[in-house]
Amino acid sequence: MMWTGLFISIILVSAYLRLPLLQWSTLLAAGLVAFTVFSDASTAQLSLAWIIYAAIIIPLNVKSIRRNLFSRSIYSVMKKIMPTISQTEQEALDAGDVWWEAELFSGKPDFNFLQALPKPELTEEEQAFIDGPVEEFCKMLDDWQITHVDYDLTPEAWQFAKDNGFFSLIIPKQYGGLDYSAYCHSQVVMKIGSRSGSAGVTVMVPNSLGPGKLLMTYGTEEQKDYYLPRLAKGIEIPCFGLTGPDAGSDAGAMPDTGVVCYGSYEGEDDVLGVRLNFAKRYITLAPVATILGIAFKLYDPEQLLSDDEDRGITLALIKRETEGVEIGKRHFPANHAFMNGPIRGKDVFIPMESIIGGIDYVGKGWAMLMECLGDGRAISLPALGTAAGKMGCKYTGAYSRIRQQFHMPIGYFEGVEESLTVIAGQAYAMDAARSLVAVALDSGAVPSVISAIVKQQVMERMRSVVNHAMDIHGGHGICMGPLNHLGRAYQLTPVGITVEGANILTRTMIIFGQGAMRSHPYLLKEVKAVHDKDQKRGLKDFDEAFFSHMGFIISNVVRSFWFGISYARFVNTPGDSDTRRYYQQLVKMSSAFALLADICIGVLGGTLKRREKLSGRLADALSNMYVMSAALKHYENQGSKREDLVLLKWVCQDSLYNIQTALKGISKNLPLPFIGSLCNFIIFPLTKPYQRPSDSTGHSVARKILSPGATLDRLSAGVFHSDEKDNATGRISHALNLVLQTEELQRKLRGAYKQGRIHSRDRAAYTEARDKNIITENEYKALLEADEAVQNAIKVDEFSNSGWQVATP
Repeated sequence: MMWTGLFISIILVSAYLRLPLLQWSTLLAAGLVAFTVFSDASTAQLSLAWIIYAAIIIPLNVKSIRRNLFSRSIYSVMKKIMPTISQTEQEALDAGDVWWEAELFSGKPDFNFLQALPKPELTEEEQAFIDGPVEEFCKMLDDWQITHVDYDLTPEAWQFAKDNGFFSLIIPKQYGGLDYSAYCHSQVVMKIGSRSGSAGVTVMVPNSLGPGKLLMTYGTEEQKDYYLPRLAKGIEIPCFGLTGPDAGSDAGAMPDTGVVCYGSYEGEDDVLGVRLNFAKRYITLAPVATILGIAFKLYDPEQLLSDDEDRGITLALIKRETEGVEIGKRHFPANHAFMNGPIRGKDVFIPMESIIGGIDYVGKGWAMLMECLGDGRAISLPALGTAAGKMGCKYTGAYSRIRQQFHMPIGYFEGVEESLTVIAGQAYAMDAARSLVAVALDSGAVPSVISAIVKQQVMERMRSVVNHAMDIHGGHGICMGPLNHLGRAYQLTPVGITVEGANILTRTMIIFGQGAMRSHPYLLKEVKAVHDKDQKRGLKDFDEAFFSHMGFIISNVVRSFWFGISYARFVNTPGDSDTRRYYQQLVKMSSAFALLADICIGVLGGTLKRREKLSGRLADALSNMYVMSAALKHYENQGSKREDLVLLKWVCQDSLYNIQTALKGISKNLPLPFIGSLCNFIIFPLTKPYQRPSDSTGHSVARKILSPGATLDRLSAGVFHSDEKDNATGRISHALNLVLQTEELQRKLRGAYKQGRIHSRDRAAYTEARDKNIITENEYKALLEADEAVQNAIKVDEFSNSGWQVATP
């Protein structure tokens, strides 16, 4: 019995430590030697043990034998059943870089990678730009005027943005651009977006997916030299057309075409070029764009470029005034006034020089788009979502403190407190998520899977934050007008949910679909081996990947069960006494996720991509692991402030609960119930270890945003702030300052009321208390001033009956 335990221990420890096959075979052999020398087993028993060992270990370690005995037949079956990868799928897989998500897929994340990442910081020049031109630009913006009166930014605002390089944040200095970091780009969009969503979108689009980014990455030198300086100066306004009436999420199905031919261009005949026909819609900046980027399918029926007739998706630049181009009328997306509309082209002829990157990049458009989608997904949209979270912390928290019902601030009621908790917690999570991916971009990485995660997660959390803020503000939030700072953010939410890959698509098809193939340590190697036309090389590569994969699965089974019964308390991770347990739980969930991902792939194979509910849950687990990682890094980047710990605690507990829910949902809904139940037992042997953050934790989180403090300053850092009492948000800050200044006076009045010295609890109490010398004349005036400020802060707009002109109350 003792020897059996020894052999089992060797196998389990080897699996836990992920020792290579040869190493644990050696350890097992050492155990057998000890068994032979020290046990009292008979010769027959010893011989049987060595025969069993040799029969298993030799075929597994001698690769030529292993390939012939096992791998060849498995390889043949896989070649028959594994679906082919389409060109667009392959280009999506090839785009971008594998980053932190690979560690989360590994089941054994290396936190040294995370710890080594630098803190996101602005340079002096970048900070000066935000404190100067961006601050001034924000002061020029009147969101109600933009969205309800002019339906556009003012001409002065447009010109200011052009003159100060707002459309050239990413363009290199050699072309006249600002060449700022991804983190600065995020900070700029966040601040402008906190003042006006329409202005934020207007600034973000030229700096994310569009001609500028594509030209910088793929343009010819001639294209860069001509267009980039003009884009930097605002001489050209760009837009990019990808989505059309018949091709939304399935952009690869676009019917827009280009045919290689000879034609006339700008007075010159017999020009080799492309004749285009296209119809695009939902194109931001199209109504004012002077240069259009277009994605289309290129055909070469006369084989003027090569022997291939179908050349694939290609990207080109078209001047607005080109014959056949039609700029359609405007769309009006969710009551926001950023320029957006359709563009169409009929028999539009352009020279080959108009193809982005020139002839060398014909047919590579989809890969180019996938490579450049990162900025929109990772920077611009998360910046807008985080702006909403920060504004919710600062102004919904303040509103909850100054607004009273039943003689008590509404923020002190547990129902409202519950919503405030979500606002603060999610704002912290959003800020952490968008900051970490900016570090990746600034290091030169293009993390396509992480970008998709951040876009989807921040937009969903924005939806939650804004909805909770609307619940708290009530009528104050739904009555539109110049005084309403929240309504337009509520309307902007579905825009962010929809663009740059709709959240449903991103969650159910992209995050895990791309993540599994790109980030799994062995899956892509197996797929490439199966599709290798050189079968000898393919079999060799498949054998290596497959048996490593099997060891990976066994290791995750052992590790997941051990972590389940030990609560991962013995895992060596970074962190201090407050954070180490969260790092440990992240290791536990990474191992469980890796195991379930492999089980889903093994059970469902190629059909998994059509089982979107399961792949969506896998995406939820991976996404929440990323958010939790980002929150831990964010906490440390900000100096591990003890007063912020409750925010980190809330985000980590919320993430762990979400991961648990996703993994249990996968186990419950696997098509083979027995396997699902077994997985659930391995991962969660002690039932459900994670719960939602407690009411006590939620109470502490909510209180962080009910009054000014260092934590609230960090939570709301980077958004536009005003104390002007006539400003939509400034009036709330102004009222909060006065309310806090008179807090002690209000406490004195409450005491006087309880003692029977005054008989009123409303405004009449001020006069009564003054007349009875309970408060001084100056204190009386201070109370009146605070009360007047509160009334100003909670009032809503009124309009005339004859039209939408603001009526003077």
